[in-house]
Amino acid sequence: MSIPLTVKKGDIIFREGNFSDCAFIIEKGLFEVSKTDEEGKKKVIGALHTGDIFGEMGLIDGKPRSATVIALEDGRISILSRESFEALAERKPESLMPLLRVLSIRLRDTLQLVSLHGTNSNSTMSSF
Repeated sequence: MSIPLTVKKGDIIFREGNFSDCAFIIEKGLFEVSKTDEEGKKKVIGALHTGDIFGEMGLIDGKPRSATVIALEDGRISILSRESFEALAERKPESLMPLLRVLSIRLRDTLQLVSLHGTNSNSTMSSF
């Protein structure tokens, strides 16, 4: 259902603005999530670890990537394609609950940042 992929330290998994049609599950490793600010500078917004999922918004909305993800160490990820995701949703919809929890946590974190700092926040999001 998913495709395993070995990554090396420094590998760019995807860049902000790239086409988005799959998600990634971290089987092993540490990954940095960053965005480019208005001045073109890199802003680290979080770190992801073993067991985390990222790129999931692309499975749902197909819009360009909202951030850049880079491997901070050698690791292993699994790629979940849109086709696999949709098949899983049809056959076993309850299996989507962990993904919905991740989306809910990230939305709450974002809303908290906006509430505390406004829309031009310079804070980081630890659970992105």
